[in-house]
Amino acid sequence: MRIAIVHDWLTGMRGGEKVLSLLCRLFPNADLLTLFHTPGACDRHIERMPIITSPLNHLPFVHKYYRHLLPLMPFAVERLPASHYDLIISCSHCVAKGVLRSPHSIHLCYCFTPMRYIWNAADAYASQMGLTGLALRALTAYLRAWDLRSARHVDAFLANSHAVARRIQTHYHRHAQVVYSPIDPAFYTPDNTPRENFYLMVTALSPYKRVDHAIAAFDNLRLPLRIIGSGPEFPRLSRNLPTNIQLLGWQSNNTIRQHYRRCRALLMPGEEDFGLVPLEANACGAPVIALAAGGALETVINIDHPAHDSPTGLLYTPHTVDGLVNAVQRFEALQHRFDPQCLAAWARHFGPDRFIREFKQALRPLLEKKGLGDPWSNDTIN
Repeated sequence: MRIAIVHDWLTGMRGGEKVLSLLCRLFPNADLLTLFHTPGACDRHIERMPIITSPLNHLPFVHKYYRHLLPLMPFAVERLPASHYDLIISCSHCVAKGVLRSPHSIHLCYCFTPMRYIWNAADAYASQMGLTGLALRALTAYLRAWDLRSARHVDAFLANSHAVARRIQTHYHRHAQVVYSPIDPAFYTPDNTPRENFYLMVTALSPYKRVDHAIAAFDNLRLPLRIIGSGPEFPRLSRNLPTNIQLLGWQSNNTIRQHYRRCRALLMPGEEDFGLVPLEANACGAPVIALAAGGALETVINIDHPAHDSPTGLLYTPHTVDGLVNAVQRFEALQHRFDPQCLAAWARHFGPDRFIREFKQALRPLLEKKGLGDPWSNDTIN
């Protein structure tokens, strides 16, 4: 069976690439199609795959500005050579699901979210991207029309959360089965490191993550905050940074794990599609302070939940700086209620075994309908 995995771009290891890495291990003989690839930016499981890129990848220094090429991405993804594969698995938060296929092939889309730049986070991106934001506003109608058409190329959708499944229903008028993204509970574990007096964010520095809320809140609170991550918002966020806040940029997984193990709590002030980071923090024994929206409603057991006596975090509203300030102040008074071992036990519910089992269960009926057998040779993931 000829298999293609399609991913939007390969420029770093974030939540989507962690899912992709597991799929590359599940389908080691697949080809990997993508718009852009920065060699060495992803883990060894991704980098060992045969990687086929779009013509846009050959533009000079494209990896410094590829996000600004959004208007060209629909054209580019349709020119990826996908028509001769029997099975296409797209991992899409932007345009990957728009790859063109043979009428005889199967296309299963694992959707991290409908394209947030033109749907649920359109205003946040347009207002903070200068001239690119103005162009995005002008092209939104065109991009939405293309996005809706491309959804018709998909035989079945999987969503990484019920929040995303609702967006798929709203924007594409399609049902999506929920298969939660996996964390690595063998790597993210608690240890005996004493907790220190700092809060933590681990995030891509993009507008919808609302890092600006965290900076403003902790400027008010005068508490230590460390922010790990890179992205287009780095130059703006790093200007005039208060002395109690550190913007650490990109860090290795080992360094991130060390921070999870030492922080007082992890912050998530933006609406996440799913949110692997809060579960990774829980797996290391750290509680979470998260906006009560999106995937957090499914992955965080709120301290006020009437049916649970082992909370994993504190959910807050409203979605404002003051809302976050009040949540941190409340957490300071209630932090004794979080048990690191209970947090780690909760996170283990979202491990890779569950993802693989549910992904196979979703794919198998599509294969049977086409008279195809299982495309995996065994259940071993190396």
